Amino acid sequence: MAESQTPELKLEDLEASSGLTGRKHLLSLMVENRPGVLARVALLFSRRGFNIDTLAVGPTDDPDISRITLTVDGAVHPIDQVTKQLHKLVNVIKIRDMEPDATVSREMALFKVNSPAENRAEIMEFAQIFRAQIVDVSRRTMTIEVTGTSEKIDAFERMVRPHGLIEMARTGEVAILRSRPES
Repeated sequence: MAESQTPELKLEDLEASSGLTGRKHLLSLMVENRPGVLARVALLFSRRGFNIDTLAVGPTDDPDISRITLTVDGAVHPIDQVTKQLHKLVNVIKIRDMEPDATVSREMALFKVNSPAENRAEIMEFAQIFRAQIVDVSRRTMTIEVTGTSEKIDAFERMVRPHGLIEMARTGEVAILRSRPES
């Protein structure tokens, strides 16, 4: 019987073929504050096969300009392709692919957790450890606001999930460049 000609498959080959580089891109876009701009930006990412992981939009110090902060996972297609096309959109003023080491970024989340009397003290202790705020309390539930890095929010979720996570709402990441040290 002849030997099979099936090539040996390596783990590295599988990881490379997944389409994701693993590098998170944190993009900050300054755009004109006009109807439809966000839809055009999101459509551009969709057409290129990028999934937007988080998205936050808000005003800036100039009422005519909004900042869109979004995170995407790097794909087989370089992020450069998308940024070049974003520059072509009339309403896009400025784009930055922010390096994690050069930014301060935060996210906010609300967690509604089961909190019967016997577990309430432990959940309140978790909130204190994570410097979270308890923003609503009822006889059976507690709503907690956590602000920080996405890793901090993920960690808080892991701590309260076993107690009965009823609902969770997260904002997208917002970021700003760090100040340069003065010389």
